[in-house]
This record gives sequence, C-alpha cells and structure tokens, in this order.
Amino acid sequence: MKTQLTEARRGNLTEQALEVSRSERMPPAMLIKAISDGKIVIPVNKKRRGAFKAVGIGGGLRTKVNANIGSSPQRSDTKEELKKLNVAIEAGADAVMDLSIGEDIDENRVQIIESCPRPLGTVPIYQAAREAGDTADFGIKGFLNVLKRQAEDGVDFVTIHSGITRGALPLLEKRLMGVVSRGGSMLIRWMRQSGDENFLYQHYDDILSIAAEYDLTLSLGDGLRPGCIDDATDEAQLHELRVLGELAGRARDAGVQVMIEGPGHVPLGQITENVRLEKEYCKDAPFYVLGPLPTDIAAGYDHFAGAIGGAVAAAAGADFLCYLTPREHIGLPDADDVREGVVLARIAAHIGDIEKNVSGAVEKDRKMSLARSKRDWNEMAKYVIDPQRYLELIGGEEQNDICSMCGELCAVKIYGESG
Repeated sequence: MKTQLTEARRGNLTEQALEVSRSERMPPAMLIKAISDGKIVIPVNKKRRGAFKAVGIGGGLRTKVNANIGSSPQRSDTKEELKKLNVAIEAGADAVMDLSIGEDIDENRVQIIESCPRPLGTVPIYQAAREAGDTADFGIKGFLNVLKRQAEDGVDFVTIHSGITRGALPLLEKRLMGVVSRGGSMLIRWMRQSGDENFLYQHYDDILSIAAEYDLTLSLGDGLRPGCIDDATDEAQLHELRVLGELAGRARDAGVQVMIEGPGHVPLGQITENVRLEKEYCKDAPFYVLGPLPTDIAAGYDHFAGAIGGAVAAAAGADFLCYLTPREHIGLPDADDVREGVVLARIAAHIGDIEKNVSGAVEKDRKMSLARSKRDWNEMAKYVIDPQRYLELIGGEEQNDICSMCGELCAVKIYGESG
C-alpha cells in the first residue's frame, strides 16, 4: 500500500509533495517530516486524472481556502454547479467540496471532478441518505457502497462523521439549538431510532480500508459543532473532539491522511482556545474550520463575520478555512455569492498567514506598500487579493500620481516631495 503518508514515512518525496515543497518554499526534508507526523496532508486520490495542482494543508504552510458548491432538491443544475466551480477556482479557492443532494448526484460529481484542477471533497453520507430514502433505513452497507463509488471517481477528501457517539447524546439536552450539522443530525436520528451506536464509528476500520486503498484524505466531521454562540465550546462539542483525536490516531496508524473539522459559531474570545484544543487533542492534525462565525445575527453578511472569525482562527493556527457566502443560513448560493465568499475567506487566510509568519506572506504586503508609495496603479494590481475588483474600481480613476480621494493633498505625494 502506498499513500502520501506511508511514502513520507519511508522518506520518499512524491511528485505531489515535491510540488508542494516548491510552491510553499518548504524544504523537502521538513515537509516529509510534517507529513509523517500527520501535521500536513496532501489530498490527492490515486485515481485522479487530468490537470491537477497539488495542495498541502497544515502547519507551516499557507492557510488554504475551500469553496462549497453543490445542487439541492430545489435547484439541481449541473451547468450551474460547473459555473460555480470555475468561479471559485478563478477567485483563488485552493479546494472545492461538492455537497450535492439534488438529482443525478453521481453524474454531477463526475463532471465536477473532471473540471476541477484542485482537490475535490465530498460528504458521502449525504448521498447515502438520499439513496436510502429515509435516514432510518440507511446503514454501513449503503454508506460504504457510496464511499467506494466516490473514491473510484477520484474524490480526494471526504467528510466522515465518525466522532458522534451515543455518549454525547445526553449532553445535547443542554443546548439552545441542538445539532446544525446535516450529517450529524442524520446520524443522531438514526441512533435514537435504532438504539445502536453510530455505524460510522463502529465500522471505522472499514472506512479506513477504502481510504488507504485510494489514498483518500479523511476530514473528520464536527457533527456536533455549535450552531449558535450560546452552544460554543460546550461538553457535547468537546466530547466529539476527544473522539476525533482517537480516530485521527487510528487513521495515521492505517497510513491514512487525516484532518479535523471545527466549529461553527464561536464567540471571538473562544476561537483561539478552540484551535488550541484541537491541536492538543488531535496531535496537531490540520484544522479545517467553518468560519468560525463570532455572531449569530449577520445573516446576509455572514461571509464578513466568517472572515473576521477566520482571520482569528488562522492566526491561532487553523490551517484550512471553509468559506461562507452572503446566503449562509438563507439559501443556495449562486456564482456571484461563491466568488464573494472565496475572496473574503482568502483575505482572512492571508491576515492569519501574516500573524503566523508564513513564508512570503508579509513580502506581498511590502511590495504593495512600495507600489502605493510610488502611486504605481499597475504594480498594485499584481498584489491585490482580488485584481478583478481592483481593476473595476480603478477604471474610473485618472491613474496619475493622485486619486480622486485627496487630489493634490495626497499625504504620500506631499511627503515624497518634501525632501
């Protein structure tokens, strides 16, 4: 068996690891050690074909950004999802997840994979539940069937909700909002109706077997993530996090790459502690966070609120930010929402990278500052996170050595001419 993890433990630099080493300016030996220790993952399925850019996620690397796309039962249009995919990649997303639950899930996924030059992730339990017809009727057999098919198609990483166990159920009674994870709620209903333990926990070794075969990276889902700041960092969330730490260790022992998903709605003052706890319980596994959202009342602007929380999380050591769009908590995002969400998440990631002193992060800001001091508008366009928006706004300016804000009273101009 060969996976990115087992090859690193043998001291071998894979083609994808070499690409990551070069793009991140991390010495090969350092990268191999981090992959071996489970601190960095490179999601790439052995079945992957066509144009593909390897992406490393974890400590010491640039904070990455994921964009979610996917159909719903109300809106199921593969062409629209492919449009969202292209917009996400053009806006700078490092990875994409297909969360489709609409019609023709398999065909939709195949077309997205063929068109996606970045790591592509899924949440297999969604399709397993759709095919079962009712969550009360699904189980490990149907789930493994879906997982195998998705792996065979070339999916690079998968969210697996194996950390929810019956031991956490009583802890949920204290919550204001209960469970907001789609996969988490499905499994909890199944456990309550069947009286059995979570089949994704009981049959975790079977999941690991498929993951090792295809070199699927497991993204252990936070099915009990808080859905409001009132529920943040509670006993139920921490119970699951401890189980995820156990499961991460078992994945590494099986030669399977693993990262951990995190909250969710978390007050600003608790975000750093949430990152610290994940790194402690999960032995520095890459941390993949949704937001986090430090307020519950930003509907319509959750991408801004999430960027604030994401910047704090990234600065504290989070490795992978899942974007939010203006339609979070409202409805299915369109292509414009996707683009805006990616840009905001990239800004948050870069702010975090400056604080973490990631190689090359501050350098970009210095180059931008130098271009601004010279009022070199064309040079500035090379360093802005969103060149498209920058060029749209500057199109109405004269683009000489002053702008319409201050005119001849430009502070930079006055200072530069003063001596």
